[in-house]
Amino acid sequence: MPWWSWILLWIALVALSLLFYVLLGIRLFRQFMATVHELSAGGKRFSHLDPFGETSDVEPSEAAKPAGSAVFASPEQMRHDYVTAKASRREVRRKRRVLRKAERGQPQSLHDIEFS
Repeated sequence: MPWWSWILLWIALVALSLLFYVLLGIRLFRQFMATVHELSAGGKRFSHLDPFGETSDVEPSEAAKPAGSAVFASPEQMRHDYVTAKASRREVRRKRRVLRKAERGQPQSLHDIEFS
């Protein structure tokens, strides 16, 4: 085999490897752009949702308290706030459970039904 055929073989190998890397780069770029488009579409879809909407159990008056106010409050006041917040969260969960079971036609628990 003459020496120039080895040079042609190496040129072909380098050209094929460059073509492979170019095609790989194009494929990676297209996948990256598809991911970016999906993320932007998801961001547009969820950007109009209110983060403190129906799912929030926090009362607006509790959310308006300044940060660090618990440090200077009395233990009785903090205990009262904790107990009332816990009771309100339990009541909200109980009401959601009663509505969910009523929609599905499931029997209600005696603990969930208000008799008074």
